[in-house]
Amino acid sequence: MRTLARWARAEWGPLYATVRGPLLRRTWRAVPLALTAVGLTAALHVVHNQSWGYDVVQDVGAVRAADPLWLALLRTPLSLFVPALDLPVWGALAQILCVFGIAEICLGRWRTLALAYAATLAGTLYARVGIWLGPDSPLGLSPSDAHVVDTGPSAAVVGLAVFLGLRYGARVTAGAVIASMVAEVLVKENLAGKEHLAAIAAMLVLCAIPAARRRRAREEV
Repeated sequence: MRTLARWARAEWGPLYATVRGPLLRRTWRAVPLALTAVGLTAALHVVHNQSWGYDVVQDVGAVRAADPLWLALLRTPLSLFVPALDLPVWGALAQILCVFGIAEICLGRWRTLALAYAATLAGTLYARVGIWLGPDSPLGLSPSDAHVVDTGPSAAVVGLAVFLGLRYGARVTAGAVIASMVAEVLVKENLAGKEHLAAIAAMLVLCAIPAARRRRAREEV
């Protein structure tokens, strides 16, 4: 038990220490972005399920590789908050609240939003490259995937979780997230799974850039 406790402190201690103070002092006021994201996702889910609202949400927030690139880029920011209709929305809301909330405290509001957008955009752009590569390539996609809606908030959640894990030393947690996404693709190869991997790849690159700069700075000293 003590070994497990020591491992937990080593794995999650820095994250816990960073998040605990602001949450105790400001409670829900410490995570306005996360609460806004949850509220917007819930509202879009409700509207999406209405007969009059389905086409509205599709027109403003549903991104497909078959769409013109300019239209996909225009819709991508709102697509962050359009949950999949075939999955439980409460699971998505809980993930957004937890991961966005931790990221907002640790990284700041605008950086969290920028990273979430970067992860989602990576998945969106990968879908086009994957369809161009075709189903015969290990990284390719079937032409039918061009008409499948992008992942919505899940790519952002996965990307932020990996970035936070690597940034704050929770490497086992980050590795577990990556492994679960790889397993998802191996078990059920689909557009969403591969877009999750694209989001992870984008976060790995963003984590590697400052690490490379620090290494170069040490070498120059």
